[in-house]
Amino acid sequence: MRDLFLGKKAQDWDLATDAKPEEVTAIFRRVIPTGIKHGTVTVLYKGHSLEVTTFRTESDYRDGRRPDKVLYAATIEEDLSRRDFTMNAIALELPGGRITDPFDGAGDIKRRVIRCVGKADERFNEDGLRPLRAVRFASQLDFTVEDATLAAIPGASNTTVKVSPERIRDELDKIISSPKPSTAFLLMEKAGLLALLLPDLAACRGVEQKGFHRFDVLDHSLLACDYAARCNFSHTVRLAALFHDIGKPAVRKLDESGIWTFYQHEQESSRIARKIFRQYRYPNAISGAALHLIEEHMFHYEDTWKDAAVRRFIIRTGEETLPELYDLRRADAYGTTGSGGTTGVSPPADFLLPLINRVDAILTQSRAFSLKDLAITGKDLMAIGVPPGKRMGIILNELLETVVDDPALNTQEKLREIAGKLNARYGE
Repeated sequence: MRDLFLGKKAQDWDLATDAKPEEVTAIFRRVIPTGIKHGTVTVLYKGHSLEVTTFRTESDYRDGRRPDKVLYAATIEEDLSRRDFTMNAIALELPGGRITDPFDGAGDIKRRVIRCVGKADERFNEDGLRPLRAVRFASQLDFTVEDATLAAIPGASNTTVKVSPERIRDELDKIISSPKPSTAFLLMEKAGLLALLLPDLAACRGVEQKGFHRFDVLDHSLLACDYAARCNFSHTVRLAALFHDIGKPAVRKLDESGIWTFYQHEQESSRIARKIFRQYRYPNAISGAALHLIEEHMFHYEDTWKDAAVRRFIIRTGEETLPELYDLRRADAYGTTGSGGTTGVSPPADFLLPLINRVDAILTQSRAFSLKDLAITGKDLMAIGVPPGKRMGIILNELLETVVDDPALNTQEKLREIAGKLNARYGE
């Protein structure tokens, strides 16, 4: 219903009825008892999967997420009274089309306000995920959170910490996927959720930076994440943008000139981000890709780089990673100045272009970036007397270093000659 009032196409429908689950099961031929304990079944009908829940009330949320006690209710109004926010407590009667809106959810949607049904502290203490859902909806919909609703969030922290890591991760992912993630993260900071769920990110507040930076580390990171969202960069880039500088508070030091330094903060940021990804059980493929971007985001290109240096850059970062690494660097650059003001502009269109052109030229000229690109194989080395094992591995890696410096040497004849000399040296 919320989407309909916002003029959007509804993505899914939840059906509520006064019929008991067994009555619904008797009506339809294909029914799955997906949540029978809580009065919910899934009806498979004409290619659609429809969740049907009996009117109910709930109580006793000992795990901070799901009710221990579910009682069937007589009316839709009773059912709606257990919902989280007024905008989600609106029902459309079928087939008549009559709207039931006992808590003025439609008015709150019009005012673009997120407000709890009834007493906010009760709703949040029933379900510890609801505070995070409130700030997530604000970020997704560009709504504000009503003052009383926001003020009730800190009091539910003991309930929120009971929520499973996977459910928190899903909400964080939805925030990062929203049009402006900073809306949610700043509300989380104000309500104490950031310190509760992402304390290392919260610790970036007040960590000032020198040079071209206009913002502390937290605002810089949020601006970078916003830019990644605005440009529709991948979810991996958005995660990396959020956490790319999270290690700065831990490594910050004053140099002899009284300037703050953050040497090797990318390694510390990767370490902290890895801990967060493990805590919230991110899939290895996603966390690994984001961590690699964080570790490599501090590259500093100069026109004086030799072609061999460009090739090593490609090898270290990975050819397939380069587009996302460029995107992260653009987001990082934007976060330095941010939006608004005379200097607050997006990075210029030709930002990184000199490096990109050099990389593209190298990729066109040479494909010797890994052992599989060598013109010689382990079998070829065995034919000239190189024994399999550690020595062969060392020789293959030295051959790769050789062709990175000079791709013209990547022929079987020349590599056989070089390998023979290396084998003789290591065999002494």
